[in-house]
Amino acid sequence: MFSLTHQLILGSKSPRRQELLKGLGFDYEIRTLDTEESYPTELKPYQIASYLAEVKAKALLPSLQENELLLTSDTVVVTNKAVLGKPSNNEEAKNMIASLSGKTHQVITGVHLATLTSEFTFDVTTEVVFAELEEWEIAYYVEAFTPYDKAGSYGIQEWIGYIGIEKMNGSYYNVMGLPTSELWKVLKKLGYISSI
Repeated sequence: MFSLTHQLILGSKSPRRQELLKGLGFDYEIRTLDTEESYPTELKPYQIASYLAEVKAKALLPSLQENELLLTSDTVVVTNKAVLGKPSNNEEAKNMIASLSGKTHQVITGVHLATLTSEFTFDVTTEVVFAELEEWEIAYYVEAFTPYDKAGSYGIQEWIGYIGIEKMNGSYYNVMGLPTSELWKVLKKLGYISSI
């Protein structure tokens, strides 16, 4: 058995992140504020996810109580040094997936942990290799699954992941939106998990 030393607050509406935290055995409360997901243009692609996770945390910090631990995160997809966020429409979603087809890309998730007295940020990168996808396969996926809330326009746990992902180097759950193994290690290292 184990417990968290603080009440965990998840600063995300993402059903995938909620599912993954449940899978880790954590009780948590959801607390969100809409924040502008923009970043300085001088940031390198690998810095963006951590930066955005921190921005989300800053917005929620004023609501934090003494015994609460806030977890915020952000995921970006990087291909040929281009950063793919969430698509705004059908056409953009299809174009994003087409740009990943037959290529290798990186999925980077930044995680920010904060209490009233401390903050810690880390990020995890997974390399994903997509098969060559036909136009109709991309169109079917976008129409059937409307992946507008997903970085890079795809969810690895959905149909496109079943048929399109040839191999991966790194964490599957990171691609879903939360690097669960690394998160567990960090929480233990920082003393937020105790065995009972």
